[in-house]
Amino acid sequence: MESLSGTGYVILGMLGLGARTGYDIKGIVDRSTRFFWAASYGQIYPELRHLEKAGLVDGKSSPTGARKRKEYRLTEAGRAELVQWLGTPPQMPELRDESLLKLFFCDELPLEQALEQLRMRRLGHEQFLALLREIDARPGADPTFVALVLRYGIAYAEFNIAWCEEEEQRLRKAAREAA
Repeated sequence: MESLSGTGYVILGMLGLGARTGYDIKGIVDRSTRFFWAASYGQIYPELRHLEKAGLVDGKSSPTGARKRKEYRLTEAGRAELVQWLGTPPQMPELRDESLLKLFFCDELPLEQALEQLRMRRLGHEQFLALLREIDARPGADPTFVALVLRYGIAYAEFNIAWCEEEEQRLRKAAREAA
């Protein structure tokens, strides 16, 4: 079988938690993995068809309400593929971060404009941290590794906020010393 996409594994993982429609999967992704692995409807539905054709998921029509819905379940082959994938080493991530890209080129700007880029980055991470803390404060316990990834996100945001503050202070001090 050809290698699955990351979205394919997101779907297998979500179906490992229980039967779901494509709409349900998108809703769960938007509240969980989107912070590190987003998936659109335009990716989910074609991938569900691909996974069904490959025998990794089984879809059954479930006419509820005005719309015809198809609920998918993980097959034994799908569970085996998910477990096999979970046992392989992950690829190193490619960091794509527009605010870091802009900061990289900020030598072209006056200091105050460059510092504004740093402040905007900090603000974005403060908003992200507030959202993650809101998720963390929900009642009910998350599965062990869901909580682990949530704590990673919180630590990541806290690190970025502290880094932005430290770098702003360092740049201001260097500017004062150069004056």
